[in-house]
Amino acid sequence: MACKDNGDILFPYIHDNVEEYLQKHWQEEECQEDVRQLRLQAEKDCGLNGFVPIPDVTDNNAELQQVIQGVVNNVHWQMSLDRKTTALKQLQGHMWRCAYATGQVKGEVYEDVQPALRKWRNAGLKLYIYSSGSVEAQKLLFGHSIEGDLLKFFHGHFDTTIGSKLESESYRKIAEIIGCSTGNILFLTDVTKEAQAAEEAGVHVALVVRSGNAALTDEEKSAYRLISSFDQLTLPSKQ
Repeated sequence: MACKDNGDILFPYIHDNVEEYLQKHWQEEECQEDVRQLRLQAEKDCGLNGFVPIPDVTDNNAELQQVIQGVVNNVHWQMSLDRKTTALKQLQGHMWRCAYATGQVKGEVYEDVQPALRKWRNAGLKLYIYSSGSVEAQKLLFGHSIEGDLLKFFHGHFDTTIGSKLESESYRKIAEIIGCSTGNILFLTDVTKEAQAAEEAGVHVALVVRSGNAALTDEEKSAYRLISSFDQLTLPSKQ
């Protein structure tokens, strides 16, 4: 795990700033598409407990505010349930892009990450990110980190469009795409279920134990290689 819990910054930012963002960008095509996707999702959610509808857009100024408030309420509702709908993630991604670009938000990474990335890249290793966060979100976070632009260290990015991180087939697909056997890949994670799926695909795994992570059972501790810093990894200079 390279990043600190940016969710403590990024998700509260969405919650606190979604109305202001909609007011400012409402007339833009991208924002209108975000709202359209959220409304389509809301139509699918109409049978869920606590469902929050989004009114149709109108030209009436007073009613427009009702529409915006409906979007805000729907976003807050989805976030309160920790939902990860494509429509919500799309709006969040666009909001984070603006926040990173204006310097309102910076990606938090651990202090051992940048030196390790530089060392591994200089050693000829190919580095990739596989995250439940979208590729766009990954690029925003690492491109606007507290350590500067870290994207230059990575050869590529993967998100759950390749498949769930809990399914071994996802890791096989990634290996095929990057042209590397699974046995020559080391996957770093702080989630044991992801580690298990990667191992089932033949990928080597190290569990990264950072402050604030979920506690590991004794069985989990004995089943995996544990590191608390990237400094503890000794990697070959060539794959």
